[in-house]
Amino acid sequence: MRVTEKGQVTIPRDIREFLGVMPKSEVEFKQDHGKVYIVKSNQPAKPINKFKELRGVATANMSTDEIMALTRES
Repeated sequence: MRVTEKGQVTIPRDIREFLGVMPKSEVEFKQDHGKVYIVKSNQPAKPINKFKELRGVATANMSTDEIMALTRES
């Protein structure tokens, strides 16, 4: 398995399925007597706040009433 320049590797599908690792899952690396283990974290994945990413993006210089009027036009 090759490590990318960013230090990333792909966890093989059978290992992901065995561990129950899904996208956005948290994993931990454990060291024990010169060996390294990957384990699924007991902590839940951090929730994604989709709205936080969009905060401050809208730059329209309109009032709330003007924006609401635009959304109601047919």
